[in-house]
Amino acid sequence: MANPLQALRDRMAEYHIDAYLIPTADFHGSEYVGDHFACRRYVSGFTGSAGTLLVFPHWAGLWTDGRYFLQAEAQLQGSGIRLMKMGQPGVPTIEGFLRSSLQPGQTLGFDGRCVDARTGRRYHQLTKQLGAKMNHERDLVGEIWPDRPPLSAQPAWLLEEAYAGLSREEKLRQVRGDLAAQGAEVLLLTTLEDIGWLLNLRGGDIACTPVVLAYLALTQEGCLLFAQGAAFSPEVLAALEADGVSLRPYEGIYDYARRLAQGQTVMLDTRRVSTTLLTSIPTGVTLRDRPNPTELRRAIKNPVEQTNLRQAHLADGIALTRFMYWVKTQAGAPGLTELSAADQLEAFRRADPHYRQPSFDPILAAGDHSAVIHYSPTPASDRPIPAQGFLLADTGGHYDTGTTDCTRTYALGELTHQQKVCYTSVLQGNLALADAVFPAGCPGSVLDYAARQPLWARGLDFNHGTGHGVGYLLSVHEGPQSIRWRAAGGRETPLAPGMVTSNEPGVYFDGDYGIRLENLLLCVEKAFPTGDFLGFETLTLTPFDVDAILPEQLSPREKALLNAYHAQVYQAIAPHLPPQEAAWLETATRPL
Repeated sequence: MANPLQALRDRMAEYHIDAYLIPTADFHGSEYVGDHFACRRYVSGFTGSAGTLLVFPHWAGLWTDGRYFLQAEAQLQGSGIRLMKMGQPGVPTIEGFLRSSLQPGQTLGFDGRCVDARTGRRYHQLTKQLGAKMNHERDLVGEIWPDRPPLSAQPAWLLEEAYAGLSREEKLRQVRGDLAAQGAEVLLLTTLEDIGWLLNLRGGDIACTPVVLAYLALTQEGCLLFAQGAAFSPEVLAALEADGVSLRPYEGIYDYARRLAQGQTVMLDTRRVSTTLLTSIPTGVTLRDRPNPTELRRAIKNPVEQTNLRQAHLADGIALTRFMYWVKTQAGAPGLTELSAADQLEAFRRADPHYRQPSFDPILAAGDHSAVIHYSPTPASDRPIPAQGFLLADTGGHYDTGTTDCTRTYALGELTHQQKVCYTSVLQGNLALADAVFPAGCPGSVLDYAARQPLWARGLDFNHGTGHGVGYLLSVHEGPQSIRWRAAGGRETPLAPGMVTSNEPGVYFDGDYGIRLENLLLCVEKAFPTGDFLGFETLTLTPFDVDAILPEQLSPREKALLNAYHAQVYQAIAPHLPPQEAAWLETATRPL
């Protein structure tokens, strides 16, 4: 049988499709996708979590971002697929490449269920301008993929109000109020985090993201949940039905959309719903294209969630601190590898009764692996952890009490002066962002300078965002807020009290080493008589590595911030450690 790339080209020729686009996407715009949706991975062999493959009869290219340049270069070797490094000089966007490559009369194809409606509209406009055509009705990869994994239907479960902070009934009432305020009769939700938040519903259909594959249609009179019945126990169904939520077949969302009545007003977000779903709606239906009202509501954690999150980070801090002690004392021991270290950290987390699962695949990177921004060890790449250089550990967990995400870079032996300079520069950026005070209404792009300036001052930078929103037992990467000077899409959501955002500056030297330091920040109000100002409370509780710090590089203010943070870590974590580890922690958090 032909390899997947050639089989795809053969099928393209059969349907007279001249360019075929394969995003990393499911039907819901999820960041991570289940095995059933791993079409780009199946055809290209690239396993990173982000990337888009574009295939022509005699050329193919994979677009991915800076996190994955090194990984993609290695995995695409010999594939005949060219790596297109997004954001780099001379590299066109996908749409720019299509504009220069697609000829009049040719056809651009993609599976419209996996491309959001706003992007689908742009492709339609582009093909029209070029005198070309668009076909979004063919899942060509599905046609050539033997033994494709089935859709996941893992058991759905309900998040108790003690953890969610608000009942399902109250959330439905609030969102129905948002719907009425927009003058709409129907709300269509397709993003799994929004549906999970609204219904206090969780599941296991995406790795590291406890969500249920589903669509939702909300009216003032009822709520239809389109999902796979096999995922729901009688008890979960009864609880949903008690709040007016009725289960329908997963694929039934398209018939529902086609039967919407002329004159009805439907609210949806074209950045979220798929091209196929939008084009299923009759032309006589009025559309209100707005951000999902659930998006901002779930981003602003309620008081119960905030209290719970502090407990989650205490539990996570205990695990992370025990791991720090363990790895610094075990470095160089026989059998200690990236994978075995990840297993040990997972064991430390599992000691907490509220722990459920990792919030993403663990990044444990020794030596030059730490220069690969989102490297995750595999059996093929696993290597010993020596008693030298850096170990970068970027990991997180889902607890009943919330979601965590933390990065520490540990010194496992003697470091060079330059390594310490770079570590301290990254630390300075982390401390500066955590210390920021800003007026209400300020977007994250304004704050990005604080985290990058200590690196920029040395001619250094990092090729990823500084901060992403974090969900509550949903996705570890959630909007709508972010902290990045290249604001995505030109529309920013201001930071607001209750939002949880990461703080993760870094620096990376290809083939040598990388450093990243990440805490999660809770946005809080600051009391000033002159107006409404905001700042941050650091949730993460585990030491930075003082063995990697150049104290003389820190200003008095920076030393005070670091010492205060370490005092907080020691006070919170030490009582939960065995005596030997508590004694070590006192040294590890010593004032500078």
